[in-house]
Amino acid sequence: MITFHPIQKTDIPDVVRMMVDFYAIDGYPIDTGHSTQLWAHFLENPDTGRGWTISYNGITAGYLVLTFVFSFEYGGTIAFVDELYVKEVLRGHGIGKAAISFAQQAAVDLNLRMLYLEVEPHNDVAIRLYQNAGFTEHKRASMRFPINTPSS
Repeated sequence: MITFHPIQKTDIPDVVRMMVDFYAIDGYPIDTGHSTQLWAHFLENPDTGRGWTISYNGITAGYLVLTFVFSFEYGGTIAFVDELYVKEVLRGHGIGKAAISFAQQAAVDLNLRMLYLEVEPHNDVAIRLYQNAGFTEHKRASMRFPINTPSS
């Protein structure tokens, strides 16, 4: 059985450990101390989004995070699937599919207007997962301008 539990302060150390594994997949840097501080801020400020741990048959299998932003284009608050991680040993059991379905229902329940996400172009499994869940490619270029980014 796959279940979702709102992330609590007591979950932060476990979630940060999973973040280390998640970021390592594509070689992204992570500062665990800063990530721990960010989680405390995130949980104290529900307007920033929501996060859940994912359990599979009673075992922590991963985590899911939606972050919020207001959009005039979409007529209200939208969410970004900022993080979706399933432990490697538990992949292939439908956990990712259940997590996306859960995120879509959470978006409806939270009266959000749109869900966005990013996926690495080499991650064919994730791309198929998202396409099968009804996500479509947005025909805009993703650009960024880093400001005061934490060092790793």
